Amino acid sequence: MSPEDGPVPEGDLTPEKRRLAEEKKNERYVWWYLAYFLFGIHIVAFVMIYAVTHAK
Repeated sequence: MSPEDGPVPEGDLTPEKRRLAEEKKNERYVWWYLAYFLFGIHIVAFVMIYAVTHAK
């Protein structure tokens, strides 16, 4: 493990490294939002299927 792998104090980051770290964090949030959205779509679909199959 090299010294660059560990956490670096905020003051030691170059603008490029800071931008890359922020971009990585934002990308992680996008994946979480996508996962929640897709999960929610499936829940809605299952509820709609249930409603249609049990309608009289």
